[in-house]
Amino acid sequence: MNIISQIKEAFTHYLISHFNVDQKTGDPCALILNVDEKKAAFGDLNTNAALVLAKKLGRNPREIAQEITETFKHPSIEKIEIAGPGFINLFLKLDAFSDLTKQLIEQKETFFKLDPDQPRRAINIEFVSANPTGPLHFGHGRGGVIGDVFGNVTRFLGHDTTKEFYINDAGSQMQKLGASFKARCLQKLGQSVDMPEDGYRGDYLIELAKECAEEYGNDLLQKDDTFFSTYAKDKMLARIKKRLQDYGITFDTWFSEKTLHDSGAINQAIEILQQNGCLYEKNGALWFKSTEFGDDKDRVIKKSTGEWTYAAADIAYLLNKVERGAQEVAFVLGHDHHSYAIRLENIRRALKLDKTKLDVILYQLVRMKEAGELVQMSKRTGKMITLDDVIKTVGADVARFFYLHSKADAQLEFDLELALKQTNENPVYYVQYAYVRTKSILAKAQEHKELQNIKTKDINPQKEDLLLIKKIASLKAVLESIDRNHQTHLLTYYIIELADMFHRYYSTHRIIDMENIEQSRSRLALITLLRNTFGLALTLLGVSRPERM
Repeated sequence: MNIISQIKEAFTHYLISHFNVDQKTGDPCALILNVDEKKAAFGDLNTNAALVLAKKLGRNPREIAQEITETFKHPSIEKIEIAGPGFINLFLKLDAFSDLTKQLIEQKETFFKLDPDQPRRAINIEFVSANPTGPLHFGHGRGGVIGDVFGNVTRFLGHDTTKEFYINDAGSQMQKLGASFKARCLQKLGQSVDMPEDGYRGDYLIELAKECAEEYGNDLLQKDDTFFSTYAKDKMLARIKKRLQDYGITFDTWFSEKTLHDSGAINQAIEILQQNGCLYEKNGALWFKSTEFGDDKDRVIKKSTGEWTYAAADIAYLLNKVERGAQEVAFVLGHDHHSYAIRLENIRRALKLDKTKLDVILYQLVRMKEAGELVQMSKRTGKMITLDDVIKTVGADVARFFYLHSKADAQLEFDLELALKQTNENPVYYVQYAYVRTKSILAKAQEHKELQNIKTKDINPQKEDLLLIKKIASLKAVLESIDRNHQTHLLTYYIIELADMFHRYYSTHRIIDMENIEQSRSRLALITLLRNTFGLALTLLGVSRPERM
């Protein structure tokens, strides 16, 4: 456990024993590492513990703060001060920063993982899950990177993480796809066939029909409807997989909805709901008593025709995830799925999956902006409408970073003009350049024998180094916050702030000074930490680490 974690743990135990604070309710009283340069005067660690405890104990917060300053002790703390109505600021000894820097270097990436005593979970994250009836559109890019980075972070921290794509390959949409594709294929063979009135009319099916007609020729005239739906689905799914790989996303599991129907999993799940008293029959249909769980209306599970609804598959799918070992189930969905999120929670409760944590991450729309104007997305105008277009235009690195550079629940404007710039205005360029700069400094240092083979004993941080050291160490708290709250945009915010801090440090301090070898070696250790931290953050973001720029 690193020195910051040790101090935080000691403070938590102190609150529990001294003020009889429960472990769970003690969390709001936690110590926060201060990495704000403008608030450097407020110490290295801050807490509002006195304010929180005042409500619980019915006492004056400054009185409690005074008691804490007098009774909480730790060998790494130099002094404790009270600010405002009862905020507490802790100042660390310089030796603590030496220890922290050594731990960062020695523990490497392990420093940022969960502490050994923190619990690990089996997490199933489902995202994108686009219908295999057409190409991925540009909006899928946002949900894709949110889910992917969330999975990267949880897996890095030590959780058993599964990234999953749910293939909607059952139901009427497959029949509609097959009928649409069949019409296009027959048209390619010179047949006079009309498209289904509610069919898929995208150009992609015309292109796919050409490919199919060249492969099978007039033999297509003898093929049944299943052939056309299966062929189109498989080809479209292959294209989706390829596009996601281009975007930097690979899934651990591609789960077929059809398997739920074929295996009898739906019947088994419905039987559980029946036993739990959550179903009833009406007008020949089977209904789920979802209003008993807070829904605005009950939901049909099986139609009077005997067909299962989408809700039936959802019930079986959620149960299937748990049966495969998931302790936490996360869905990344567009904002228009708000009611679906409520239905999932109702299903979880009806199935009595009380030990299963359900998280639904809803993301808002993406709007493209070019030359200050919103781009109208339509094929008639020839503007970009697919994720493929976005990647080909700005590259996967920029696409991923821009899609993530905003809170999921805030509408995102994707600025194409900015995305194409190779200047510091472009945040992707800015952070990649910071990473390259650290590598360049370290490479230059290797030209001097006196600056080679930097060791932990060389670490001797000065006052001007402390903010960078704290910022590097704070990545641990950022990752743990993403794990808890799923706010993946925090990682882009973090790396931009780290880059900004580093660029300013570089412009005001000499890293390599052959007249001060001791200081140079200490600062090169700091630059090594920066390189590794930039590299880790970029990797978690799924953004490349260039060798030069």
